[in-house]
Amino acid sequence: MLDVRRLRLLREVKLRGTLAAVAEALAYSPSSVSQQLSLLEAEAGVPLLEKAGRRVILTPQAELLVARAGEVLDILERAEDEVAASLTEVRGTVRLAVFQSAAHAILPAALTILRDGYPELRVEVTEREPEAGLFEVSARDFDLVIAEQYPGHTRAHRPDLDRVVLGGDAIRLGLGGVDAVVDGSTDATGLRRLTEGRPWVMEPAGTASREWAMQLCRAAGFEPDVRFETADLMAHIRLIRSGNAVGLLPDLVWAGEAPTVRMLDLPGDPHRTIFTAARRSSADRQAVAVCREALAQAVALVATPSR
Repeated sequence: MLDVRRLRLLREVKLRGTLAAVAEALAYSPSSVSQQLSLLEAEAGVPLLEKAGRRVILTPQAELLVARAGEVLDILERAEDEVAASLTEVRGTVRLAVFQSAAHAILPAALTILRDGYPELRVEVTEREPEAGLFEVSARDFDLVIAEQYPGHTRAHRPDLDRVVLGGDAIRLGLGGVDAVVDGSTDATGLRRLTEGRPWVMEPAGTASREWAMQLCRAAGFEPDVRFETADLMAHIRLIRSGNAVGLLPDLVWAGEAPTVRMLDLPGDPHRTIFTAARRSSADRQAVAVCREALAQAVALVATPSR
């Protein structure tokens, strides 16, 4: 009989591409991963991996095993969930991945709701960029992720994950210092005029928010002078408030409190979508369900900030 733990290792190779990446993700040594996969090959009686430069590729027989391994892991996960559901209290551990502004705005209220209503439930939270968080839920590193979707942008479809929308989040132009004294016109012409000659702060290149912001500026007919790059939106706020930069800020960053910079509507009133995703095999798990309910309640408590 094939060893389930070794089947999971093979599935991890499919997901991560290299033995070193699998070893790092699962806190094994590369030699241990290699040894376990060699044992799995002996159990299966067929070659499972082929070298391709620094990476390895799966043989057709390994691809068949990976598909079945996913089914086996889903069944085992559902069995664990059924045992947990038979208990009178919601308990266990939910591993949650969350991006920064959601952690700042939503998590404190959600964790309070869970602490008061489900004292036996343990929630472990790790900050992750949405794309990484979605991948790691699929890879079973996390149980649930809070992610974002920007207007006009799509993410890779992951058929093993579901999606539950928490709400929409308006994105506005943030101005501070002398820049804040404006008439508020932010059509395409106004956006260019208001920011002309001003330094910009944006999230790092390659992120969905950065790509969307660049497209917005280019559609308005200009190339932004990006002098500051950081994923820390609190740093964005401080740079904008001090008049050292202009930038685009989502309402969620204020966590229901009054903004400390001037916030102006953007052309087309853009909103990003905030959602959670879980593996379909564990989406009905009680612990995951109550976490989602608490997150939805927390979002409802965050009022749209005044401008």
